Amino acid sequence: MSRNRKSGTVTIIPNLSIIDIAEEGKGVGKADELVVFVDKAVPGDVVDVRVVKKKKNFAEAVIETLHEKSVLRTDPFCQHFGTCGGCKWQHMSYDAQLTFKHKNVEAALQRLAKIDTSSMEPILGSAENKYYRNKLEYTFSNKRWLNKADMPVADAETAAETDVVENVASPEKAEMEMNALGFHVPLRFDKILDIEHCYLQAEPSNTLRNKVRSYALENGLSFYDLRNHEGSLRNLIIRTSSTGEVMVVVVFAYVEQTEVDGMMEYLKVNFPEVTSLLYIINQKKNDTIFDQEVITYAGRDHIFEEMNGLKFKIGAKSFYQTNSMQALELYKITKEFAGFSGDELVYDLYTGAGTIANFVAGSVKQVIGVEYVPTAIEDAKFNSELNGINNTTFYAGDMKDILTTDFIAAHGKPDVVITDPPRAGMHADVVARLLEMEAEKIVYVSCNAATQARDLALLKEKYEVVRIKPVDMFPHTQHVENVVLLKFTGLTTEEVVEAN
Repeated sequence: MSRNRKSGTVTIIPNLSIIDIAEEGKGVGKADELVVFVDKAVPGDVVDVRVVKKKKNFAEAVIETLHEKSVLRTDPFCQHFGTCGGCKWQHMSYDAQLTFKHKNVEAALQRLAKIDTSSMEPILGSAENKYYRNKLEYTFSNKRWLNKADMPVADAETAAETDVVENVASPEKAEMEMNALGFHVPLRFDKILDIEHCYLQAEPSNTLRNKVRSYALENGLSFYDLRNHEGSLRNLIIRTSSTGEVMVVVVFAYVEQTEVDGMMEYLKVNFPEVTSLLYIINQKKNDTIFDQEVITYAGRDHIFEEMNGLKFKIGAKSFYQTNSMQALELYKITKEFAGFSGDELVYDLYTGAGTIANFVAGSVKQVIGVEYVPTAIEDAKFNSELNGINNTTFYAGDMKDILTTDFIAAHGKPDVVITDPPRAGMHADVVARLLEMEAEKIVYVSCNAATQARDLALLKEKYEVVRIKPVDMFPHTQHVENVVLLKFTGLTTEEVVEAN
């Protein structure tokens, strides 16, 4: 058992064995009864750690000495690892990542829903684990996050004492370039890490971002101040598709039209491969663009994605799975779990742009899709027309308000329900409606095993879980999708227990 020794105010825990990994990408060890979360540690490591934060039941620590390197450990491929909030598991082999993702899903279902996971199917890994995303959103900021290597010596020494890099005022720092275009630093909403190369999205993503930054600096465009809400440039959104099309959306804030035209013309001339060049003027206090006008500067206001012979229109506000190749595998599993015979009425809840609805439409009698975002429903309808699909119907509105007894009476009781809610899971009223509907099958697709387990615990009143399969959509992160097939039992929970 590890023991604490103190040197002044510094607490060192020696020879700590890392036995697990937490969702935030931190290794987990135990010193006596204290759970210790260790930054950049991997299960199998043996380390001396320095405690940087201590609570009653847990502590957070950093590695002081790595005595034994885990066989699961690998060298991070990204220069921004450890500061950027993404790809937090890249210091662990991909096979190991899949193992722990599978384990995390299994633990959530067992602990929160008391589900037997003995027949759980192996997790499906992603064929591509770099450059797999089709959409990235970058943020402009006049407050660049400074790593210790970037800082003047005096400030770096201060940062070393606190393990926090602050933008302390100093003459040397005043001469540094403080504008940045990149990602938010975790827990620091107003600090942006300037990104040189990102391994999440293929070219021309990196070149576009770097050229946009250079143009802005050379032409004196101001980067957004996230605290004071001022500045010209706010966000840069890049979408790519498997068809080779590219969308670029520049989000401005307080800007002259001549500045807008200059930036957009630069992109039009220097990146002829961009098929959809758009901009938005957003002067709200938040970054959301769903209530903002999208202005087309050049090309179309959308790009096209293809999947399994189907085409999908993707606009600036459209929802589409960000890992295109793995989305196809996810939908194949969803369709397989449903086991369609051809005459089913299907409800597709949280349908988004109707991707799943249109994907399964050719195998069923009718699909009814419901989604909260009206523009997504417009895309869903367009996508059905684009593909000559005439057995889909879509409705926009809050799920718990639309999915009423009258709605079901008007449209028919579904044979199969497919539900793919956001991370928060389904509203309790929606779960209650599912229990009332008593569809023969429910295929529950989730990006959050914990909220999925919460909902499954409620659905156990009338359903049993018969198949479970995790799907990795986001390599090098803790995130994982999970597909569960439930079958109607017609029995209460007590009767199910007695029957077994």
